[in-house]
Amino acid sequence: MTQYVAFLRAVNVGKRVVKMDALAKLFEAVKLAEVKTHIQSGNVTFKTRATNVPALRRKIEKQLAESLGYEVKVMLAGAAELAALVKRNPFKRIDGDANVMLFVSFLASEPTNLPRLPFRSDAENLDVIAVRDKAAFVVARRKKKGWFGFPNLFIEKQLGVDATTRNWTTVKKIAAFVNRES
Repeated sequence: MTQYVAFLRAVNVGKRVVKMDALAKLFEAVKLAEVKTHIQSGNVTFKTRATNVPALRRKIEKQLAESLGYEVKVMLAGAAELAALVKRNPFKRIDGDANVMLFVSFLASEPTNLPRLPFRSDAENLDVIAVRDKAAFVVARRKKKGWFGFPNLFIEKQLGVDATTRNWTTVKKIAAFVNRES
């Protein structure tokens, strides 16, 4: 069996609140094994014998839409893919401090139109430093009012694909958990 991580877009933001035990049951309903949720932002690990990732993604999205009453985009990463992504660490040359936040935007598919890297959002104070293996790596710096920009909508617009974004720290924690479980 292969272990996957499902990163769900727009779960537990605004009025779209889903209890994690209910979310796990929705994944179990489509015959996925060893389902576990992580952090309240829509991260689910599971194992399956399925090898057709696009079909698996569609199956999960259909189950979620039918059960929740709204569309939820799902980005899937295999445990090995996630481990390689963390090991590669495109952020290793970034000097981190309290004014810098690192994000990974998981993409539904490889972008067909990739701007020259790095590319920037001046309005959100974001720099996209790498796009690789269905993931965009973003450095966010504080804006004048003190808040960080959130890259998800910018990434979707620039790359023309659905995405969901996680903090780099969260990605590393999930990868470590999956590595222990495999």
